[in-house]
Amino acid sequence: MDDAKIDVKQILNFEGFREARIVECEIIKLGANGDGLAVHRLHDLPEGSQERTNAIGSSRIEVLVVPFVVPGDKVKVKLYKAQTYYQLCDLVEIVEASPDRDDSLVNCQYFAKCSGCQFQMMPYDKQLLHKQKVIENAYKYFSQLPTDLVPAVDPCVASPLKYNYRTKLTPHFDVPRKKALTELPPIGFGMKGRSVVVDIEECSIGTPVINQGMKEQREIVKDKWASYKRGVTILLRENTSRAANDDVASESKACVTDPKQIITEFVNNYRFEFPAGSFFQNNNSILPLITDYVRNNLRLSAESTDGPKYLVDAYCGSGLFSITCSTGVESVIGVEISADSVRYAEINAKLNNVQNTKFIVGEAEKIFANSLTPANETSVILDPPRKGCDSVFLDQLITYLPKKIVYISCNVHSQ
Repeated sequence: MDDAKIDVKQILNFEGFREARIVECEIIKLGANGDGLAVHRLHDLPEGSQERTNAIGSSRIEVLVVPFVVPGDKVKVKLYKAQTYYQLCDLVEIVEASPDRDDSLVNCQYFAKCSGCQFQMMPYDKQLLHKQKVIENAYKYFSQLPTDLVPAVDPCVASPLKYNYRTKLTPHFDVPRKKALTELPPIGFGMKGRSVVVDIEECSIGTPVINQGMKEQREIVKDKWASYKRGVTILLRENTSRAANDDVASESKACVTDPKQIITEFVNNYRFEFPAGSFFQNNNSILPLITDYVRNNLRLSAESTDGPKYLVDAYCGSGLFSITCSTGVESVIGVEISADSVRYAEINAKLNNVQNTKFIVGEAEKIFANSLTPANETSVILDPPRKGCDSVFLDQLITYLPKKIVYISCNVHSQ
């Protein structure tokens, strides 16, 4: 690592550091966050050249972080920000495309500007392989397990929809501090690597209803942009209505913008209600697969002879997993820090005629303050926020030692 270490203080004091360098490199792999990684060897630069002079510090190599690339791409990049062990870069040009790059797959006019999507130029099967590798590397480098105990990672399950799947978007616009707007500001999402908003008229991963809502909200902002004194984040949330839970034929959808309005989503004919501004999974198309996977891996089906009798759902939210996994167990205990979410979990249990659930308001470790079910007959679902579970809860969970744990994570590097 010392070969790549950059003296950032020296860079800041260097007369020519503001002159952005452009270099060519080959992308060797993707990092966990989806950006490409390349190694630029400074000893290959001509002695006395301006480029070598600008390559500050005692480092002999530079690790370059490049967005919107795939392994094997040969690219021209502009270095714009030095960190201790790497340089952040803008992609300037694809000099030679990797065999894994297919730009005909790109489905968005804002791709490579907007920070929302990274892999549209990659075939979907390659995207899934990358995500599988991220999980494998997380176990390999962070689990501290002996190599022979690192578990095999199954192939990633594909989303039924590759585009037009998101049921929630939050475009925004900024207003300069202590200044009035002099023109309509860009309304959309952040630019990759910059504190700048990219004006977005349509998002290719949003559902058709969400995109219609975006069009309508943009018109509202256009009509009164001069009156805004501060920036605004616009909520766009899809609401689904049915005459009955299983009556898909009667289904209709609308876009909701009021975060307090109660909306409805259906998952495998389960009905869930919650405020539009609260958290709920945003890809409804894959939720049946996810909830089925969790339930099957808990062995909670009625046919199971050795599965646990009881279920604990930590970080239960408005009851998604508590309710969809409630069949085949005697009781479910859900715990959630948000009292409002617990209220809707109770409402959702009643809406689905699920009578074996109990929901508790509090930190996840509060479940251990109650009379717990026998550990060898209990499964635990963990679905924490991005930061993961805290150490207090994990220590208590290890002491409790339930029969089965299913962990749902949006950040594999937390736990």
